[in-house]
Amino acid sequence: MRYLLLIAVSVIALAAPAPAPAEGAPQTARATFINTKGEEAGTALLTDTPHGLLIKAEFTKLPAGPHGFHLHAVGKCEPPFKTAGGHYNPTNKKHGFLNPQGIHAGDLPNIHVGADGKLTVEAFAPQVTLAGLLDQDGSALLVHDKADDYKTDPAGDSSDRIACGVISR
Repeated sequence: MRYLLLIAVSVIALAAPAPAPAEGAPQTARATFINTKGEEAGTALLTDTPHGLLIKAEFTKLPAGPHGFHLHAVGKCEPPFKTAGGHYNPTNKKHGFLNPQGIHAGDLPNIHVGADGKLTVEAFAPQVTLAGLLDQDGSALLVHDKADDYKTDPAGDSSDRIACGVISR
């Protein structure tokens, strides 16, 4: 009888829904990057903090060198990634850390990929929350072919889009 009771309790426990995140626990989202060939090129974990959005990304298949790295306004990644729209810019600022009329909320520091095509990086976006990114049309993270010059509007003269990841819960 005890054995049957133990089985019944175990089945009920396994069937119960997972608990909701604790109140006050950080909200997170993820993105999986694809390159222009449709191959997986890395992942990102995005975490809301009290002061903005923390982005931790791991890239595995990118060309070596410096690249622009931005949050884009639309959560759609179809090569050549124009479907991701422009930079995430809810306050209608100009582009760039060096632009006196900037910055876009989605402007992030350049990333620098090693010769092996791999990189682990953290970036911080102080003007961004997941609630803002996960609106009706979503948002994406993009990597550009060239470095962002931090001043040229609208995208820092960073050239083609080479990797894209749709942000989702």
